[in-house]
Amino acid sequence: MTAVIRAMQSVPTVEVGRSEGATIQVLLGPDDDVPHFHTRRFTLEPGGWIPEHMHPDIEHQQVMLEGEMVLVLDGEERRARAGDVVYIPAGCWHAYRNEGRARVRFLCMVPVTETYDTEFRE
Repeated sequence: MTAVIRAMQSVPTVEVGRSEGATIQVLLGPDDDVPHFHTRRFTLEPGGWIPEHMHPDIEHQQVMLEGEMVLVLDGEERRARAGDVVYIPAGCWHAYRNEGRARVRFLCMVPVTETYDTEFRE
């Protein structure tokens, strides 16, 4: 393993599938010789959303960097703001909505697993 330092803006941005106005950057992960976690940065533009979904075997840790969003956790709407930290346990249904006029950015760390199962509730 080798230590890694890189600028977040140098990492490619891709659209999040099944979403609107949402992008993701995989900042660090196994492709970078980081064996245990994926660190990703999500951006939700104003009006952007990621639909309700869950991962049966994968927990999430998130750090709000910018903005404020509605985070739905097992059907309960909560607000997450810049400076907040969030834990989403495996099996928890969750969704994201940016109802504001400023973009939202957050880091999301998940463990490296052999599979990354996602179930959508549409």
